[in-house]
Amino acid sequence: MYVCNCNGIREREVRAAIAAGATRPALIFKACDSEAQCARCVCDMRKILQEERETLRYAAE
Repeated sequence: MYVCNCNGIREREVRAAIAAGATRPALIFKACDSEAQCARCVCDMRKILQEERETLRYAAE
């Protein structure tokens, strides 16, 4: 699934960027070698970031 249509960034690329240390959308764009265009994807990126944080939190318990 595409998260960012403007840059062609897929969900798996977003998750890989987060796994590599990205903690906010700007860092995800940087990891994917792109920049925000229309920024419609930022909300989706934030949701994925939150999901990954929750997953890590539960894994740590």
